[in-house]
Amino acid sequence: MKALVIGGTGPTGPYLVNGLIAQGYDVSIMHRGTHDSDEIPRSVERIIGDPHFRETLRDALRGRTFDLIVATYGRIRYIAEIVGDHTDRLITVGGAPCYRGTLTPGALFPAGLETPLREDAPKVASEEEFRFGYLVRISEDAVMQGHAEGRFSATHFRYPTVYGPRQLTPKIWAIMRRFMDKRPYIVLPDGGLTVTSRGYSENVAHAVLLAAQQPDIAAGQIYNCGDERQLTLAQWIEVVGKEMGGALEVIGVPDQYAYSSRSLMMFSGPSNHQIFDLFKIKSELGYRDRVPTLDAIARTVRWYRDNPPDENSEFVADIAGHYRTEDAIAEVYRDACDRLAAIDHVERDFHHPYPHPKKPGLDRDHRAR
Repeated sequence: MKALVIGGTGPTGPYLVNGLIAQGYDVSIMHRGTHDSDEIPRSVERIIGDPHFRETLRDALRGRTFDLIVATYGRIRYIAEIVGDHTDRLITVGGAPCYRGTLTPGALFPAGLETPLREDAPKVASEEEFRFGYLVRISEDAVMQGHAEGRFSATHFRYPTVYGPRQLTPKIWAIMRRFMDKRPYIVLPDGGLTVTSRGYSENVAHAVLLAAQQPDIAAGQIYNCGDERQLTLAQWIEVVGKEMGGALEVIGVPDQYAYSSRSLMMFSGPSNHQIFDLFKIKSELGYRDRVPTLDAIARTVRWYRDNPPDENSEFVADIAGHYRTEDAIAEVYRDACDRLAAIDHVERDFHHPYPHPKKPGLDRDHRAR
């Protein structure tokens, strides 16, 4: 059996390639040639071609056929248009931006994404609403159209926010940097209570490999994927801190004023939750995490500690600016806390409303319930 992975050198790529080899496939990868990975065996053929354009994609695939193509990179709508002449089975990867409300929670009523977010939830309706999300949506539509027309058997995955080794711009590094710089606190929107579905690279690759193993079940299906256990942003900070040997005070401010942590949010967007419903992939494909969430975060921290990303001038300037902004916000926050603490108020103890008489025959108990 022959398989082609389009992409293959990013966060999930080596897991996909080696997983397909373990399933018995003779695997090739297609990418632009700008990155490679030592974790992919040299025996794996490298096909150099740009999957972002019809002409370069056609040139790279000319005269080749595969039992399976897994597309994790490039313009998926063009891949879906072309690969019907080269395979009978296509697995593609998109993501969360297709869901309506991802960056525009007010587009829904009530405002914000439904929780948990099922595969059949509303999608971005137009370019005007959210251009990138609309392109993601029409790309998966093209894949499903190809399946409906019988050009190939298709399965599509919606990746969450992926974390793990080999990311080009790892958000976790900005968190790690704060511990390395001995920062005393971090400003987070809404106390860091936001939950955004994330997936460790090995886990989401495992989800895709399950579909490769079960083509009849996965045919024509769209699946959310991600870690089974999700954490709030504040919990992420805490777990990273444990691995870094430190702790940060979380300074929680209203979302619109959390300027210094906006880059930690998905697409630098609002703090609304985005929590994938994983029932479908768990019940149909039998998905379970390969690596538990806390272990996955710890592994990620250790990897970047050993393989720190390049800090270009923009990153250095941004992180310094974030620190200055955090210090200014912290000063306002502490002043506001002092003023709020001075407000006269009554705090009553909680007692549930059900009576608990201390002896039989009483109409009311000692709390007059």
